[in-house]
Amino acid sequence: RDGPKQNLAQVANKIDKDRANFQPITMLSAGSRFALRSAPILARGAQARGVQTVKEGLTATDAWNKSCYSEIDYTIDESLPVYDAVQKFAAYNVGCLVTTDSDGNISGVVSERDYVCKIALLGKTSRETSVREISTKSANLITASPSETVSDCMAKMLLKDIRHLPLLDEDGGVVGIVSIKDLVKAELKEKEEAIRTLSDFALGKGGHFGSD
Repeated sequence: RDGPKQNLAQVANKIDKDRANFQPITMLSAGSRFALRSAPILARGAQARGVQTVKEGLTATDAWNKSCYSEIDYTIDESLPVYDAVQKFAAYNVGCLVTTDSDGNISGVVSERDYVCKIALLGKTSRETSVREISTKSANLITASPSETVSDCMAKMLLKDIRHLPLLDEDGGVVGIVSIKDLVKAELKEKEEAIRTLSDFALGKGGHFGSD
């Protein structure tokens, strides 16, 4: 007889403890509570139906394709005066250019920071100084391949405190350049699309569970 009573007492004590530790979610909106409870289920359901949620391995190429650099001539001959580079900075509203040698190969990069630190602060003139004199040379250059992930590119930039990465192919030829802003925008857009896809899936929108 004491056995069942003792078990009931233990169950009652456990319930009391659970109630004491319970964190209510009643302060959340109905939509927020639904999202919290449904997100794992929705993600599995979307994947089971072939709906793309978060794109894995977003690459530098994805960021490059949407960058303003992909629409301009982002190179400059290193023998030209710095004044020509400044003109390009202003005309294209960019902060960095890839420098090339007489054969058209990449020789480094030149940035607005180079101009400020090596021309303006030192009292030199941009018309009488060549790009070669202030550029970062290829031997010290941090680069990436088009297939590298956006996350890896960001890590390189943060580690070296730089804001631009030239993209080189397997032969060492320059095929593009991305800025930190390009990478951040690519990441944010991808996450927004994933959220919208899951939201549409939850609401049953679209013939293929998408806004379109």
